[in-house]
Amino acid sequence: MISGMSHLPGQSPDLDAHALRVVRAVNETGSITAAAAALGYSQPAVSQQLNRLERRLGLAVVERVGRGVRLTEAGLVLARHAVTVASALDAAAEEIAELQGLRSGLVRLAAFPSASATLVPSLLARMKARHAEISITYLEAEPPEAVSAVRENRADLAITFSYPGDRVDPHRASAQGLRVATLRRDEMLLVLPVGHPLATGAPGAIDQPAVDRAAIDLGDLADENWVAGCPRCRGHLLDLCDRRGFAPRISYETDNVAAVFGLVEAGIGVALLPALAIESVGARAGVVIRATTGRDHRTLHAVMAVGAERVPAVAAALRTLVGISSPVVGVPRN
Repeated sequence: MISGMSHLPGQSPDLDAHALRVVRAVNETGSITAAAAALGYSQPAVSQQLNRLERRLGLAVVERVGRGVRLTEAGLVLARHAVTVASALDAAAEEIAELQGLRSGLVRLAAFPSASATLVPSLLARMKARHAEISITYLEAEPPEAVSAVRENRADLAITFSYPGDRVDPHRASAQGLRVATLRRDEMLLVLPVGHPLATGAPGAIDQPAVDRAAIDLGDLADENWVAGCPRCRGHLLDLCDRRGFAPRISYETDNVAAVFGLVEAGIGVALLPALAIESVGARAGVVIRATTGRDHRTLHAVMAVGAERVPAVAAALRTLVGISSPVVGVPRN
């Protein structure tokens, strides 16, 4: 119900760009919850913004439809004009940034090791080609340290990862008050030695169609020796195997992905690695890569301070990172 009006009949309603962005997000996502995620706000904050807008207008902007919402006629009018307003504001911000000389500057980047050989070189090369005036420094750090670097203002942008159900996920308590953007899903893949009974198909690089056709149930590897990676990857392996009803016999542990491949090639054991880590070492003739039947995965994120994306140099780096991280499967969230 709408109660109260902040303007008299015949007067123009009091609108603002922020309210228009909220209406536009609701229209594009079909729900208040999804709109909040897209904007990086909490769901109550978006609801309050819509309530204030409706009180100012004296008209309903959204209406419930099943489990979602849709815009009313008034809401559709606002959404239509929101596109023009947002474009005008973005253009104005671009011109002001040019006048202020903010296109130059420094971006302090942090990322985990396997990103160092994959995402980071691509990001640096593309930034050099498109934004040569922006300098970038790089710190290699695992997600907990990278998130801390952003919080302590030692990094402007961090590339991190998380596992589903990870009890020590650094994007929870330690990232409160920071901006976390989901970049993409990173598949967890099995690395088997050539000649293993389950290693059918061609060895070498990741062949996605072949990977999908020959997916393996982790339970079928319950009697194998395992080579485990970093502590968080090892924890994820233990969790996945526990769900399949067995405890993996971990014979070797190493953070060095190339060493994991060497041990698997030598027939020492099998391993479960993220696709990005496998990409970092390239094709190896002595191993076969296979997906799991559970399509296990981790998620890649970008972490920054709230408002950091308003700094043109950081915004340019973030846009470039999103571009090279395709397919994008998420949106910024708090």
